[in-house]
Amino acid sequence: QAQLVESGGGLVQPGGSLRLSCTVSGFALEHYAIGWVRQVPGKEHEGISCISPTEGRTEYAESVKGRFTISRDYAKKMVYLQMNNLKPEDTAVYYCAADPECMGAYYVGYDYWGQGTQVTVSP
Repeated sequence: QAQLVESGGGLVQPGGSLRLSCTVSGFALEHYAIGWVRQVPGKEHEGISCISPTEGRTEYAESVKGRFTISRDYAKKMVYLQMNNLKPEDTAVYYCAADPECMGAYYVGYDYWGQGTQVTVSP
């Protein structure tokens, strides 16, 4: 059974950094793309990044390009989202999700989802 568990969220001041982690189990990380999707209460999911399963191609939404970096560690079965220069508009619940292919940074139709981790950017 595929499972994804996010961690690393929290409260940070504008301009600060956080690193989100996504631990996967029940499937081979080498065979699935992992994406990060965020959601503000009352709004739709917003896809922000993904990393392809084999060649490691990465994609980013314009809203986070240059500030966020997605990476993975096959041995640890983990995917990370390094978030720098955080802004109040980055406040959201962040989800990692899995799909056989990276369908673009803005994609939200993933097969498997984690439970989410809250990120709050506030003075």
